[in-house]
Amino acid sequence: MGEWIGESVGPDVWETCRDLIPAGSVFAFLAEHRGRLFPAEMFADMYPSANGRPSMPPQILAAVITLQALHGLSDFETVQELRCDLRWKAACGLGLHDMAFDPSLLAYFRRRLARSARPNRVFEAVREVVKATGVLKGKHRRALDSTVLDDAVATQDTVTQLIAAVRAVIREVPGAETVAAAQCTAHDYTDPGKPKIAWNDEQARAELVDALVTDALRLLGHLPDQQLGEKAANAVGILALIAGQDVEPADESDGRDGRWRITRGTAPGRMVSTADPEARHVHKTRSHQQDGFKAHLAIEPETGLYTAVALRPGAGPEHHEAAVGLDLLADEDTPVDAFGDTAYSTGDARQALHKAGHQLFLKPAPLRPAVPGGFTLDDFTIDTTAATVTCPAGHTVGLSEPGGRHHQRKATFKDLCTGCPLRQRCTKAKAGRILTIRPHHDLQAAARHQAATDPAWQADYRRWRPPVERTVAWLVHHGNRKLRYRGTLKNDAWLHTRAAALNLRRLINLGLTHTSGAWHLAPASA
Repeated sequence: MGEWIGESVGPDVWETCRDLIPAGSVFAFLAEHRGRLFPAEMFADMYPSANGRPSMPPQILAAVITLQALHGLSDFETVQELRCDLRWKAACGLGLHDMAFDPSLLAYFRRRLARSARPNRVFEAVREVVKATGVLKGKHRRALDSTVLDDAVATQDTVTQLIAAVRAVIREVPGAETVAAAQCTAHDYTDPGKPKIAWNDEQARAELVDALVTDALRLLGHLPDQQLGEKAANAVGILALIAGQDVEPADESDGRDGRWRITRGTAPGRMVSTADPEARHVHKTRSHQQDGFKAHLAIEPETGLYTAVALRPGAGPEHHEAAVGLDLLADEDTPVDAFGDTAYSTGDARQALHKAGHQLFLKPAPLRPAVPGGFTLDDFTIDTTAATVTCPAGHTVGLSEPGGRHHQRKATFKDLCTGCPLRQRCTKAKAGRILTIRPHHDLQAAARHQAATDPAWQADYRRWRPPVERTVAWLVHHGNRKLRYRGTLKNDAWLHTRAAALNLRRLINLGLTHTSGAWHLAPASA
């Protein structure tokens, strides 16, 4: 990487205006230690050519995006701060008269960073500082949580998505324009507006959806057989997905006569916008829905430092809290006490964390009785080793072999329920109670028992689980629940940068300093 040899434009702000920069702020810290935190060699792999140099040193841009993520600013707002605010000039090493750069340079730098071998190197650099200070030494607790971040695009209805997807195929796929002219008749796809119909007429809307889906299927079916580039392949895949996710065969149709209607209900993992195909409907509760992504966090609850973060699409089993939570704890050097709510308390997650040696403070999911106020699974005596189940009335039956996609075992009481005096508290099924035993039942049962009866477990959970809510509030403060970028890759990079900036601010508040060639936390003065 070529070295930047540009000179400061005007007097050095940190040298001449040091008294105007708030002491103990992130600005003052970066002004003094920017070179140590983000050394030039840290970015050497991003600029391998010796023939050219970046227009602005990457170490300066790293400081800029750190402050940008901390304050939740757009690229334009960030450059305005660099031009007009002495604090920003000092923190980033710009001269008093420096007009900074065009805002597009920030987008270019983030893109280059995201596509590099170490896209989260800013977070990793701050994590190394955390490690060097020893602030987490002896602190063996980690609290897990997730929060929904709103996407940066508008949610589109079915008609808008279908038209946008057809237009994308026409634009990106060679030969698609000719095919569309011959096969697509429901709408003039060169018209930027919506179809001109009576939108308050339900029948007219149904006929339009039917015609648009037919257009999409005809277009897909008549595209030339050819090798497609990335953009063209993505456009075809999105159209195929949209043509199927929101529609179903019309009334009295077997699905082969080409008649369609908008489906009743919402497809699992539904794409909400062609502008950001990775955004999804997200349910944190049964009644509250948002569109966007989930930010997953692991924090040390005593200091409030983020130890690991990840941004994932908001739907799909591979993006569930229990699955991502395992990744958040994967880099821990030693076993920890893991705190989390019921979302992390799946059998597979417990098994994996238990095998890794972690002590679990994961709130078990409550059991639901088959009859309100009646018996739950824990009221039965279940011996998975002997493969027997005894009900509260004393009847014992055998457990079946594991079967089905989830490898569940079943205990069927059938006629034993007939005339049983406890039946009204046990089941409403005419055929009698059928108990379903899932894998890792013994782990889950032990966890429920501990959570209900162990005062020490309860006290630790109440003490160390709530602090993660504070770090979630820090993360989304100042409008940062609304994402600025599209796609998982860009938003995951932003999340890591924001977590790095928040960690840096927290370390500074704890007394971070650099003396004798090492990072330390200076004790607070009396």
